[in-house]
Amino acid sequence: MPRKKDTITLSIPPGTKEKLEEIARILDIKWGKEPSISGLIVAIAEKTLEVGKPFTLESNQVNALQQAIKALNDAGRIGEAQTVLALLLERGNLEAPLRQSLMKQISYSTQGWRIQIEDWMKKQQPFYILYHNSQGQELEYTVRHAEPRSFDSRFYLLVWCEETQDVENHIPELPELWHNRCLTYDRIRSAVPINGEWRGSLDYIKVYLHFRGWMKKSYRPKEDDIEDQDVGEVRQIVRNVTNELWLIREVLRYEENCVIVAPESLRNRFKQKLLSVCDLYDLERF
Repeated sequence: MPRKKDTITLSIPPGTKEKLEEIARILDIKWGKEPSISGLIVAIAEKTLEVGKPFTLESNQVNALQQAIKALNDAGRIGEAQTVLALLLERGNLEAPLRQSLMKQISYSTQGWRIQIEDWMKKQQPFYILYHNSQGQELEYTVRHAEPRSFDSRFYLLVWCEETQDVENHIPELPELWHNRCLTYDRIRSAVPINGEWRGSLDYIKVYLHFRGWMKKSYRPKEDDIEDQDVGEVRQIVRNVTNELWLIREVLRYEENCVIVAPESLRNRFKQKLLSVCDLYDLERF
């Protein structure tokens, strides 16, 4: 039995009927082969069709979404970042330069460096990288081991590479770490597989840390910690450290409640950092 339908009579200005039919034609709302004004009204009533002022993003909303895209990319959540990018391009009412910049981000993401490199890692396939660092230098790395890691809520690629010249003067006291690098996917310019052997791990140094005060109980073990025990009034953590930068940042954050005990080479490097800070603040060295 056919459903009973309500009927209404509309009084509309001349030419409105044709405009409604055109909207229905654009939205592919038809009765048979012809555009359906009735179907258009039903779609509006059922809220399956957006009407009124078009939904657009204000400048502060655009800025917030750009920051969200960066955070998602940094966290390695590339698919979600592209979803936000698509929304921004569709609804952002963007100026041409910004739109082009965002389009390049989509193009870069779809190159799939992360996916490609993760595939090489699974296959233990060495590869060659052309990398553009934060100082504007183009560097070439022959990678024979790689691991994805997260530091301070950002996603990084740790690699063991054959080249050492670019860091020998930067960390002369830590030759054990000269082959390690901490990279971001967005600075990779090209990558190709090469022949050769894959290493089993990154290089590392064994570091002894003493946590004291409130940090003795508050410290949460890290992935690379290999020992955790109380030694007198302190909590001693032994960790395999692959990158001295992130360790120094961590220790600085804990101030006097964390001390690098050994090795002496890393302890001395940390001392030099502290002395440099003292010089900047005109503090006397004792």
